[in-house]
Amino acid sequence: MTSQACPTCQAPILSDDHFCESCGTPLGAAPPPQSTSGCQKCAAPGASIDSEGYCDHCGFRNRSSAPEDRIVVTLSESFAGVSDRGQRHHQNEDFLALHSQEQGQIFVVCDGVSSSTAPQTASQMAAKTACAALSRSLAQSPMTASILQEAIQEAQVAVAGLTDADAADPPSTTIVAAVVQAGVASIGWLGDSRAYWIGADGDLSERVLPDRALTTDHSWWNDQVSNGQLSAAEAQGDPKAHAITRWLGADAEAEPAETLHFTIPGAGYLVLCSDGLWNYLSDADHLATLITMGAAASSTAQRLVDYANAKGGRDNITVILLAIK
Repeated sequence: MTSQACPTCQAPILSDDHFCESCGTPLGAAPPPQSTSGCQKCAAPGASIDSEGYCDHCGFRNRSSAPEDRIVVTLSESFAGVSDRGQRHHQNEDFLALHSQEQGQIFVVCDGVSSSTAPQTASQMAAKTACAALSRSLAQSPMTASILQEAIQEAQVAVAGLTDADAADPPSTTIVAAVVQAGVASIGWLGDSRAYWIGADGDLSERVLPDRALTTDHSWWNDQVSNGQLSAAEAQGDPKAHAITRWLGADAEAEPAETLHFTIPGAGYLVLCSDGLWNYLSDADHLATLITMGAAASSTAQRLVDYANAKGGRDNITVILLAIK
């Protein structure tokens, strides 16, 4: 393959790269769309595809196409989100909810647990329930940790009610919810969906607060490292590394969601996302290289989703951005 240079950062790229791995700049044409009328691999006619999506000709399992496979929500130039099935999953098990009202902005990202039954139903139920609960509370009083926890607990009750209490692998999901009001972001979460702060462009040394992840994953990896049981490298190599330790569902432990209040230091982006995005980004500074301050939130969210898909799209990808000016 021919080696070239990225037109933005001059980092080396290959001729068939769709994105620069250093700065995220899109390169050339996007991959051709997959056929929806026949096999997505060998182009056999639709009659060759069985009820489970398998092609009689080549054996490839074709992914379904549903309205939830790609969700785009734009509430304003500065507030938008995208959820995408990615390249490998048969369906989109993530969901997002956004709401804006006079008292502030509310947004929620949920990532259905793939090993559970009907994870897509769990994520939708949780996101919609938590967003509605926060909207009711925000209209009446300033946001507090207990209000966040109560809203997420309401989502827990709704998700747990999707199945019998003794069902095997009941519907389950992660959740991260944010409310921005009067210059403060109140965030609550269970699982490994994350919130990030990305500050305005400029030298990190000049920023009031550097780019950073605001949440701490509820995961086996994080438990082992934070408790000093294993080094980061040792934990990362374990098959259980990405296993979550807290979630919403009938089999979830009865513990309140973790919360924090973050005073917004100035211009920047508050970002919520599922691990389908952050698995491809080493840290908050890497995420920041893909965000152009001043660009519309919708185009920035799409840029991040495109980046994850170009890197392999191994999981569902969901991101919501709120630009703070």
